[in-house]
Amino acid sequence: MLYPLPAVLVGCRDEEGRDNLMTAAWAGTVCSDPVMVSVSIRKERYSHDIIERTGEFTLSLTTKKLAFATDFCGVKSGRDTDKFSLMKLTPLESARISAPGVSESPVVLECRVKQILRLGSHDMFVAEVVNVSVDEALLDENGKLTLERADLIAYSHGEYFTLGDKIGKFGYSVRKKRGRAAEAKGSAAAKGVRRRSGSGKPVKKYKN
Repeated sequence: MLYPLPAVLVGCRDEEGRDNLMTAAWAGTVCSDPVMVSVSIRKERYSHDIIERTGEFTLSLTTKKLAFATDFCGVKSGRDTDKFSLMKLTPLESARISAPGVSESPVVLECRVKQILRLGSHDMFVAEVVNVSVDEALLDENGKLTLERADLIAYSHGEYFTLGDKIGKFGYSVRKKRGRAAEAKGSAAAKGVRRRSGSGKPVKKYKN
């Protein structure tokens, strides 16, 4: 009953170089240092065994424009479907792992599996984020990631939704007003994020 949830595209590549995508809503952040995420996948899913064998996957955030492809990748199996080709999605070659991301996604996380938890209907893959790439169109003049421009979508009880209006920011209930210079300095983004153009081509390292 923990809804809404992010709808992400999970990318993987098998030992023969075949790429696949699957949609998952049971994904999230589990640690900040080191940066780690998790995704829970049913054992019968085609991607499950690939990720278990290779120990790598990507998480590509999804948008309103990607909604149709996101749903398609969640109901079709990669055993007999080339989802990248059919959905006209462009594989984004990762910098640190073999698994591809989705170039049309605003943010792609490259993940290396650290632990697999056998939980029952799903196995949880706990992974370290070893690289992040972002579409440079989402970076403002100060290098801050403005993800609200991306039209991200969420999944809730079998339906997809765009995000609503911004109503505040972390700590706004207790924060005192600051000058513009202080705000600009405080908005610098985290290190180690790879910038890329809208075409998916890496631009340069995104640092504060």
